[in-house]
Amino acid sequence: MSDAYSGRGTKDASVVNPRRGGDMQPAHHRSGPTPDVSGAPFLEGHAMTGGYGKGPDILHDCTIAVNPGEIAVIVGPNGAGKSTAMKAIFGMLDLRGGKVVLDGHDISALSPQDRVRAGMGFVPQTSNIFTSMTVEENLEMGAFIREDDIRPTMEQVYDLFPILREKRRQPAGELSGGQRQQVAVGRALMTKPKVLMLDEPTAGVSPIVMDELFDRIIEVARTGIPILMVEQNARQALEIADKGYVLVQGANAHTGSGRELLADPEVRRSFLGG
Repeated sequence: MSDAYSGRGTKDASVVNPRRGGDMQPAHHRSGPTPDVSGAPFLEGHAMTGGYGKGPDILHDCTIAVNPGEIAVIVGPNGAGKSTAMKAIFGMLDLRGGKVVLDGHDISALSPQDRVRAGMGFVPQTSNIFTSMTVEENLEMGAFIREDDIRPTMEQVYDLFPILREKRRQPAGELSGGQRQQVAVGRALMTKPKVLMLDEPTAGVSPIVMDELFDRIIEVARTGIPILMVEQNARQALEIADKGYVLVQGANAHTGSGRELLADPEVRRSFLGG
């Protein structure tokens, strides 16, 4: 992991790190297809081409990848295909070319529901909580695929997001925008995912709340869970990114570490305001 965010988050990863006695960890032993690749990234949408339904292609030979403990960020102008790339990896549109590989397994044929069971935790940008349910009921819903004791994981979510413990009996629809996002991320973590995917997690929140959410995302990455994130706040997102992907018209335009992209004159001029 890069040192771009070495001063952020908590230094004590024990609140979510399974190697320090915790429970929030990727479910590496879930059954799945026979592996057909080796030495590949942990999660990769490789050479993805496709669009929605019978419409035109939005993605064009697009590749996105992330490894354990990394934060990978997808940025680019409006309409660049950022969220479409995320949805393609999650199985929400049919690929006409390319494939999606998770932990050595080609999961291209799996439905989104089956991808959750395979280890994907996905937080969409909107409609990502049950507003009439309490915070705790939302977290319980996140564990719907599990048959073991979910209480240790819930305690770790509360350790990661202390405000949720305080408001656990409150309807989630009464929370602030930033708190709702914490519920959405916490619910995804309740599945004990192998990888966490976030579509615009800081959309519509204040800069202070954005920084807080990024700090929590850093802490999750420190447990070893790979994080793939789409962000409109490109500069701030690249500051915490191990990998950055700049998309333009559904294709890879620039790829590098967050630090490299922040220092790239063309990226700065075209996407970061100079």
